[in-house]
Amino acid sequence: MKNIVLVGYRCAGKTEVGKEVARALCFQFIDTDEWVEKDMDMSISQVVSKYGWLKFRDVERKIVARVSKQADAVISCGGGAVRDDSNVENLKRKGVVVWLGARPEVIFERMKGDSKTESQRPSLTEKDGLSEIEEVLSERVSKYEAASDYKVDTSDITLDEVVSEVLRIIKRNKRLLI
Repeated sequence: MKNIVLVGYRCAGKTEVGKEVARALCFQFIDTDEWVEKDMDMSISQVVSKYGWLKFRDVERKIVARVSKQADAVISCGGGAVRDDSNVENLKRKGVVVWLGARPEVIFERMKGDSKTESQRPSLTEKDGLSEIEEVLSERVSKYEAASDYKVDTSDITLDEVVSEVLRIIKRNKRLLI
């Protein structure tokens, strides 16, 4: 069966939703950011601080190429993975891509309350907080749209509701998973 690939900005819910969807479908759960950290034996912030974003994206590209060959997996991608056309191509080859989106102010509030923000979410621009989120999202929206087969807005619904919606999409379109 094909994979279910979750894309979207930081704190859109990819990891938590992905774990629950994988559990419900008895699929393997893969978080590409975790795989990068294991491969580099350091946090994403450390990778970016020591080697820069280009190195992180290079390692991410190799990880995506590897995990996208799997079957029966829910793959949670780093927020910027869709910026690389080869990532999108690899993920779509054996996967159905669902974009988990959220309004910038919702993402900002989630990031402030997330313990992973410090170690896994280094700054993407010279701006802080909401300004950075708005700027980066505006640059990425077209990439998320082009990469995704479906979109679920996670702004105003619970984790359980997002999981249910993703599962509904999959069940409605079972032919997509074959």
